[in-house]
Amino acid sequence: MGARTRQTAVLALVVAALAACTQEKPPPAPPPQIPTIVAPTSATKVRPMVDRPMPEDCELIVPVDRVNEILGRKMEGELKQIIGIPQESIARTAKIDCYHDVPKGKDIGDSPLIIGLSTYSDDASAKERVTESVDAEKKDGGQATEVDVTKHKAQYVTTKTERLLVGSLGKTTYVVRAKAGYLPDDKVKDILTALAVQSMTPIEDA
Repeated sequence: MGARTRQTAVLALVVAALAACTQEKPPPAPPPQIPTIVAPTSATKVRPMVDRPMPEDCELIVPVDRVNEILGRKMEGELKQIIGIPQESIARTAKIDCYHDVPKGKDIGDSPLIIGLSTYSDDASAKERVTESVDAEKKDGGQATEVDVTKHKAQYVTTKTERLLVGSLGKTTYVVRAKAGYLPDDKVKDILTALAVQSMTPIEDA
């Protein structure tokens, strides 16, 4: 191979190398798209406990689905209700009791969970009724302690056979009863409190 030929070959290699170096590199792959989470524009409204008008149906006090949610399990029994009558001697104007989880074929006495509301002619009569009910339970050996139900006070009572939470708000009294053993001992007070709060919170759009 002559000198000119060798020079030509070397020059061709140099040009090829330079061309390879000057080729545009492909752009890097775009980063993976991360979905954007948009914060809600308004806070969820929490409806407070109120001295609500007396509902005519237990589903308007605490719906079964809501009871199941609070209990953390589905009740297998039935819901039964008894609408009471006014009782002038204690200034009661209306009453409704909701018997939850009644075993099929059994009566309300076998209900392990009861939620009840009563209305009275004035606030003082409602408070007096709560005091009388708690005193009666204590006389039979029950133990009562004051507890918070949102911003209000109520009485949590334990007896040999049941646990109950009783209180009043305005002219209305509420009581939630659970048979002993129906709910876990370490959760029963919180569950009864949650049910009491719901019982005094009107259902949306009802």
